[in-house]
Amino acid sequence: MPALTKQDRIRYDRQMMLDGWDDEGQRRVKEARVCIAGVGGLGSPVALYLTAAGVGTLRLVDHDVVELSNLNRQVLYTESDVGRAKVNCAEERLRALNPEVRIEAIQERITKENISDLVGASDVIVDGMDHFPARFLLNEAAVQKKIPFVHGAIWGMGGQVTVIVPGKTPCLACLFPETPPRKHSPVLGTAPGVIGCIQATEVLKLLTGIGNPLFGRLLLYDGEFMEFSEVHVRRKPDCPVCGQL
Repeated sequence: MPALTKQDRIRYDRQMMLDGWDDEGQRRVKEARVCIAGVGGLGSPVALYLTAAGVGTLRLVDHDVVELSNLNRQVLYTESDVGRAKVNCAEERLRALNPEVRIEAIQERITKENISDLVGASDVIVDGMDHFPARFLLNEAAVQKKIPFVHGAIWGMGGQVTVIVPGKTPCLACLFPETPPRKHSPVLGTAPGVIGCIQATEVLKLLTGIGNPLFGRLLLYDGEFMEFSEVHVRRKPDCPVCGQL
């Protein structure tokens, strides 16, 4: 486990004061590898806060370029980035925020053929995607490799989060047996900010072992009425993805 430097102790002092975090928790964060699939509305706050927290290695996977219509919600980017690869812009911003974090920028579209390599030997996978076919590929890879998977999704002024631990919790296919229709939905820029911050929090809880993650619980956020609710979910024994674990 990596040693903490004097700079680490100063930089991460406030989070290390949390009960159960201290030196050991920060060392776990420092040695961790997290794969963020998609660095758009959700991936932006996830990447920013995990970088700020000192996660050792972040692997960013996204095939897209920055568009002007992204800028109401994708807070990693500025107008000068329009037309550039998202992962390259994100790498620059994150390195400026915390040069000690290793950033692996991969500009590729997630497919059935490459998903295993893209996820690699990550400690946690984060769902920053905007459509379910890619989410299901991430879910399958997480189950096969037994890697915790933090799912998030947004719509309008709201969204949802759950944490999947293969063999212990329902997987995404348990929750959504059929692929929801893909369509462009309205998005208030703060919605992915809220959901992405919750996802980042869940990642850090998984890495440090503190708190009570969203295991078997789907957290729902309604920004219009500023309400949070929770749905308890169970594994399906006949789930085609995780039923045999």
